[in-house]
Amino acid sequence: MRRRLLAASAALVLLLVGTVVLVAYVRGAESRALAGVETVQVLVVDQPIPEGTPAEQLPGLVRTEVLPAKAALEGRVTDVATLAGRLSTVDLLPGEQLLSSRFARPDDLQTPGTVAVPEGLQEVSVLLEPQRAVGGRLTAGDTVGIFVSLTLPDGRTASHVVLHDVLVTQVQGAPAPVDAAAAGQPETASSGSPAPSSSLMVTLAVTAAQAEKVVFGAEHATLWFSLEPDGADLGGTAPVTGDTIYGKATS
Repeated sequence: MRRRLLAASAALVLLLVGTVVLVAYVRGAESRALAGVETVQVLVVDQPIPEGTPAEQLPGLVRTEVLPAKAALEGRVTDVATLAGRLSTVDLLPGEQLLSSRFARPDDLQTPGTVAVPEGLQEVSVLLEPQRAVGGRLTAGDTVGIFVSLTLPDGRTASHVVLHDVLVTQVQGAPAPVDAAAAGQPETASSGSPAPSSSLMVTLAVTAAQAEKVVFGAEHATLWFSLEPDGADLGGTAPVTGDTIYGKATS
């Protein structure tokens, strides 16, 4: 029994010694292979990193490796701190080198032709004929006033501005602006976007209370949008009816 224990112990010791020797040999082989070769440190994905992962979560998901300089990819990340405030734009798999091109700030991920929705607001879209949307000249980032025209319970019609300073987040269906110089045409006062030939889908950033007015106007009345640039005079409004459009109400 004692001989068996001694034999097992000796085998275990030999296994451990063999493992240490093998590891040392491998490390030595790596060192010999890199001898005289310029090396650099790179960050390599150690665990799967899903798309949309914040850079702040990377320290536990990557490891540092030493590679020949010619094997290091352009745009490699050497310090995750340089990616602060960014998100991964694709899924990253173990073994990949960490590249700055695969990370972007949330604002940069915004779909072209749109603007981000301010915190606390929601989006609602309405379909408008071009003349009801400033001739189709609205673009994302503009602010608009919203007018509602409807028939009152007594049969009279009325128009009134119900909202001011509403942010446009996207306009779909408007033609792209024409660059007269690029098109080889002389620059004239009429140069610009051609008039849209169909309706526009205008998306707005609104509060819930504002959304109610927009939806009501789209469902039960008609809507007109006005472009409200900085400094526009927004005062002096009142509901306009057939009795008041010429100024003094008729008796």
